[in-house]
Amino acid sequence: MRAIIFDHHDPSPQAYHLVDALAAPEVAADGVVIRVAYAALNRLDDFVRIGWQGLDLAWPHVPCSDFSGEIVAIGREVTGWRIGQRVTANPLVWCGRCRACLAGRHNLCRKAYLIGEHVRGACADYVAVPARTLVAIPDGYDMRLAAAASLVYVTAWHNLIVAGDLRPGERVLVVGAGGGVNTAALQIAKYAGATVYMIAGNAEKAARARQLGADWVYDRSASEHSASDHRAGASWSKAVFEITEREGVDMVVDNVGEATWRESLRALRPGGRLVTVGGTSGYRAQIPVNWIFGRHLKIIGSTMGTQGDYLTVMDLVFQDRLRPVIDSLFPIEAFHLAVERLIAGAMFGKIVIAINPTESTDSETKAGKS
Repeated sequence: MRAIIFDHHDPSPQAYHLVDALAAPEVAADGVVIRVAYAALNRLDDFVRIGWQGLDLAWPHVPCSDFSGEIVAIGREVTGWRIGQRVTANPLVWCGRCRACLAGRHNLCRKAYLIGEHVRGACADYVAVPARTLVAIPDGYDMRLAAAASLVYVTAWHNLIVAGDLRPGERVLVVGAGGGVNTAALQIAKYAGATVYMIAGNAEKAARARQLGADWVYDRSASEHSASDHRAGASWSKAVFEITEREGVDMVVDNVGEATWRESLRALRPGGRLVTVGGTSGYRAQIPVNWIFGRHLKIIGSTMGTQGDYLTVMDLVFQDRLRPVIDSLFPIEAFHLAVERLIAGAMFGKIVIAINPTESTDSETKAGKS
């Protein structure tokens, strides 16, 4: 089968190669094999290629946690699914036997792993996944949007609604505007009845965030600000403090980490909470301890979500109450260009890879700005 692979950890995206003779995955007794229509990139793919201590991959490795496609093989223990059915899947795979799994807390499973991170992913003609992670894609729903949804929406849903306990009327600050988790978090926070503040890296992303429903956006790149956007040179935490009438926000969602940690905590009201879902800039975040106890702040860690979270949020996606944002669509042959866009941080939403596309060429062209 065709697949994008790399066979060693490398800081350069040139490590990726398109091959056409990789062995297709075999179907497991409790799993299915899916012919992939579309896959989607996440920041995780860049981190996995670079590697970290303790990450033990079977070479060659195939990237991409997200996908949409049709079932082509079904394991002997699997019921309730049929050949040809359109599906996507929760990228998180859990054991189903430990105490956390039996309590329905699948993202706390010590044996859990991610498709595309610990095992081969979906940027290939075929991918194998356990049937317990599947969700059916409704007839007529765009397969590109389905491929763009899974990882970012289950992550954002769990961190805002479950871990963060977001309530209607609260103020939420999302640090970053262009990434898939951030665009999902904006939509979920608005769905939950919150007022949403966002920090954008440039004017284009700031404008897109406003179009998507953000109530207030701070453009870090602006050389000067209007009275409503605050004066030049002010830190964004100070700008948030001023726009909230010197109160601060109830919750901050931060997946940047080291570079934004202090600003994120400064933006919180007394008793506020920071939900951390990643560290794209690094993990060595340092803060004065007195900020935490003196202002009664809470720091909450959140990764992925349970299968219950996944089914809940994907139902909202399929109802079009939450709509995945597609930045751009690349054929598998142009995978390097897609990765370069990811690394540059130029995207707003998800970058989708067409493997065995099911939508028309005209529709694909329009998918760049969903």
